[in-house]
Amino acid sequence: LIVIATVQVARAISLEATLSFLGLGVPITEPSLGLLVANGYQYMLSGMTWISFYPGVALLITVVAINLVGDRLRDVLNPRGRE
Repeated sequence: LIVIATVQVARAISLEATLSFLGLGVPITEPSLGLLVANGYQYMLSGMTWISFYPGVALLITVVAINLVGDRLRDVLNPRGRE
């Protein structure tokens, strides 16, 4: 149950960022990694890629870290896996 919760948290973060990027998520006054990526998207062609790059990397690291924690919890809490 705990492992499933960690996967769902990572999935919820990804979904929120995706919806915010598309303009369907949180209001523009709320902070969101998806909004930061969307705001920097218009500057990508002018060479200012870092405006979207760093929030995207932060989102990627956050989701991967949560998934790794869930994977490690599964390894620790699964009694059948320890043989």
